[in-house]
Amino acid sequence: MAFGAEELRVLRRALALALHPSPASAEDVQDCLRLAESVDEAAREGARLRAFLLADLARYRAALPGTAGGYLALLEEVLGTGYRPDPDDLAALRALRGDPTAAALLDRCRTLAEQDVRARLAGRTVTVVPQSRTRLLALPGGRGSEEPAKKPADKPAGPKPQQQPPVRSPRPDRPIPTPGEVFPPKRKPGPPTANPPQQLAAG
Repeated sequence: MAFGAEELRVLRRALALALHPSPASAEDVQDCLRLAESVDEAAREGARLRAFLLADLARYRAALPGTAGGYLALLEEVLGTGYRPDPDDLAALRALRGDPTAAALLDRCRTLAEQDVRARLAGRTVTVVPQSRTRLLALPGGRGSEEPAKKPADKPAGPKPQQQPPVRSPRPDRPIPTPGEVFPPKRKPGPPTANPPQQLAAG
């Protein structure tokens, strides 16, 4: 973007007001507003022109190799506007590397692509965790730091229940008595004798 002499005068005045604040005249304010509008319009026009060039570049690239001359010229033009070649451009230039212009553009595009990769890598923060033979300890609250379940606290000792004497099982070598042996039948009284004994009378 190029500025004329009048635009440079207004720009210098705006910078002076920004660095050393002081009351600005109405004329200075109007000049700054007109300059800002001109810059905005130039930026919009530049964006429209760049979009048009990129659309043309895609059409020429799709029609290769018959449009090699127009494609190479457009690619060189958009590179001057800050365009970064994409993988399709690199593939097209490799196919046209027999052309000296294509070979030169291929080297230029490769350099730009490498610069973009380095810039992206430099903007990232990579944390390297050194390997260690020691066992890693989990942070508190993690699954690996769960402590073994604690045993429930012992209840206070109270009076112990009275234990019943153990029931002794019968000896295996002794047979279990039958009810007849435990409770023998009563004997019936025998018949009276013929000569009962005489009782002695008291004298």
